[in-house]
Amino acid sequence: MPSISDTIEHLVRAQSLGLAAGPDTGGHLRALEGFGANPGALNGWCHVPDGDALPLVVVLHGCTQNAGSYDRGSGWSDLAERFGFAVLFPEQVRTNNPNMCFNWFVPADTSRDAGEAASIRQMIAAMVDRFAIDPMRIFVTGLSAGGAMTSVMLATYPEVFRAGAIIAGLPYGAAATMPQALERMRGQGHPGDAAYAAAVRAASSHPGPWPRVGVWHGDADHTVNAVNADRIVGQWRTLHGAATAPDVEEVSGKLRSRAWHAADGTQLIEDHRIAGMGHGTPVGTRGDTACGSAMPHMLDVGISSTWQIAQSWGLLDGAERSRSSMSRAVPPAAPVNSVQATIEAALRSAGLMR
Repeated sequence: MPSISDTIEHLVRAQSLGLAAGPDTGGHLRALEGFGANPGALNGWCHVPDGDALPLVVVLHGCTQNAGSYDRGSGWSDLAERFGFAVLFPEQVRTNNPNMCFNWFVPADTSRDAGEAASIRQMIAAMVDRFAIDPMRIFVTGLSAGGAMTSVMLATYPEVFRAGAIIAGLPYGAAATMPQALERMRGQGHPGDAAYAAAVRAASSHPGPWPRVGVWHGDADHTVNAVNADRIVGQWRTLHGAATAPDVEEVSGKLRSRAWHAADGTQLIEDHRIAGMGHGTPVGTRGDTACGSAMPHMLDVGISSTWQIAQSWGLLDGAERSRSSMSRAVPPAAPVNSVQATIEAALRSAGLMR
């Protein structure tokens, strides 16, 4: 009987050779090639529907995921096709990180004009150059390591983004080494809000105004402690000069939402906590706001964060296209899921993953 390590190695090799389904096997996403020097050695995938002056959403997957699996779970390109905005999916590669995590705590990858952050910025520039993208309506979101990398992009290129949404992520400047990263993920050793705000100010020469920021986190997350959501809110609340207490607070079922607004009514920060939810992106697969599919780290809690994030950014304000007019259907998720599920089951049985 093959060992666990042999099984994992075989599956990873099969995926890397294209024997398992990936983002380029159908569906909305297409490869973005030749986008620059690419110092972070990332892949890029995108979907651009017909239209002019399209908003752009940059979507950053989490560990053990790739662009295609996160797109299928979150439903971003499906929503983009329905409502007419573009999506860009930077994708990690195993030679950079064997677990497919963006290197959110490595200084060489999280500084302006360096490493992975620079590669993502180059992808955005290529999208604006090649397609009918509105450079004033660029947004970024991501899960876990992708959420922490969302914090990196908002801090290092704040002039690029109108807003961002950080899902189960960490604040910018939280860690510069692996031991620090693990400690912060446990919710330990965080500096204060002023220090975190100072880290963002030092990340670029941008004087403000700052992007709007949304935070999503489950209160039962044992991978990235929800203390990190508090620190992200504190970081950006300090940058925006917002009051300590929110001016709006609502509870709807398992979702508790808070918001901070500017004097003119502009929403600056929104904070969403889902009772009983673990580590992952909240999805809702039923009802009028259904998006995506349930799969590992894509948690069907009846709340579509993709829909709500897009709505808060004004991306759903236009007329919805007929679903029957979609040029490409999202492919079945089973091939990638089966590989990922097998790998994760092997890792769990070896005590290497919870």
